[in-house]
Amino acid sequence: MSGGIPGACGVHHVAYTVPDLEQAVEFFTEVVGAELAYTLDSVRDDEGDWMTRKLDVDAAATARVAMLRLGPVTNLELFEYTAPDQRRQVPRNSDWGGHHLAIHVADVDAAAAYLRAQPGVHVLGDPETITDGPITGDRWVYFVTPWGMQMELINLPTGAPYEQRTDVRLYQPGERSGGGVS
Repeated sequence: MSGGIPGACGVHHVAYTVPDLEQAVEFFTEVVGAELAYTLDSVRDDEGDWMTRKLDVDAAATARVAMLRLGPVTNLELFEYTAPDQRRQVPRNSDWGGHHLAIHVADVDAAAAYLRAQPGVHVLGDPETITDGPITGDRWVYFVTPWGMQMELINLPTGAPYEQRTDVRLYQPGERSGGGVS
């Protein structure tokens, strides 16, 4: 990387707040295929404002945390907070702070069929293939976890049209190998 944050070389993890840590860990390990690395049972500061200063949450907030490994390059951190001022609505993709996590799969149709059979998972329609533009050939579909988190299944084959206009290449996971999603 040139310019930017000195020493920055990649994303260490992505983090999401979930309503029920056990449910989310079970979903990511049993349904998605992640591996649990560790949990922290109580992050709190009963006597000061550390939670506000360091995490920008209410000083009385507490958190439970789990860190998972999702494939060869993705660490996923899950937080379950309790806080006096907590908002409990999951943002839509169009809301500020909206988000989704995209999982590369070898076969979007097979993965969507698998997810349709999982309790509480809602697949949003049928997979689609992009037929024009910089990512022609991309096959994708969104789905929603049992607690409302938006996710995506994606397969962007190498050789997409954007590659003709730049030397920048998007990371492309390989096939499943060993534990966890690749």
